[in-house]
Amino acid sequence: MIRTAAMAILFATSFITHASPEAKAKADPAKGKVIAETVCVACHGADGNSAAAANPHLAGQVEEYIYKQLQNFKASEGKPAVRNNAIMGGMAAPLSDEDMRNVAAWFASQKLKPAVAKDEKQIALGQKIWRQGDFKKGIPACAGCHGPAGAGLPAMYPRLAGQFAEYTEAQLKAFRVDERANDPEKMMRTIAAKLSDVEIKAVSEYAAGLR
Repeated sequence: MIRTAAMAILFATSFITHASPEAKAKADPAKGKVIAETVCVACHGADGNSAAAANPHLAGQVEEYIYKQLQNFKASEGKPAVRNNAIMGGMAAPLSDEDMRNVAAWFASQKLKPAVAKDEKQIALGQKIWRQGDFKKGIPACAGCHGPAGAGLPAMYPRLAGQFAEYTEAQLKAFRVDERANDPEKMMRTIAAKLSDVEIKAVSEYAAGLR
């Protein structure tokens, strides 16, 4: 498990190093607010606090992570989008690189109104996976990449604390069957493939209750 965690840190460091020139570009949250209020509001709320579990909270999310996802939703140079989603692909298509940076900065600066864990019976198992992983199954602790409190690490690992359990569960299942494939080095796909439905639900519930 220590080796797996070390590899995760290495991948993250490499990713951040390569992304650093982009990360230095100055964003304007005020301009991002205008985009949020006109383009994103229906699904994510003007302040990034979504009203529906199918649409993730973006308030307080890691800025670099939001920017990366918007990039991944856009098709470019005749190539399909890295992250295939018809709705988000349409929303991201008209956004310039500057727009994406600005709206990412806006949502990252907003205060999250966190979701809550709804199934208390899942908490113990979710906590174990989050903190310890499962050595026998080759599953690293979620905390190794997303942090003990689920705050995430720029730019590769998102904040999961307070996220809708239903959304986190859906994404883990998408990773498991290769429907979502924008994870560097196939890290999440490799991990999710080893998680059962019960384990995915448990860790998703636990993450929703983190603060």
